[in-house]
Amino acid sequence: MSDIPSWFVVCMGLGTVFVGLICIIIICKIMSVFCKERKTVIPTEKTPTEIENREELIAAVSSAVAEDMGTDISAIRILSFKKL
Repeated sequence: MSDIPSWFVVCMGLGTVFVGLICIIIICKIMSVFCKERKTVIPTEKTPTEIENREELIAAVSSAVAEDMGTDISAIRILSFKKL
């Protein structure tokens, strides 16, 4: 057999796994610091609160619903329409 005791092999295996995991954690922390520094502010465009072509939008939505349901568009009655 060999001169190396089995407990030594077990300790080396566990040590290798935990040292590897600690290295992965450290690398993740370092990468998160670099990613936070590169974060750029994206300017947001001012969105209008009113829908400009509301009738056209309702017509497009109702035709899509009618197509999905397999019915005629005149069989659909839209009671309300809210922007989410």
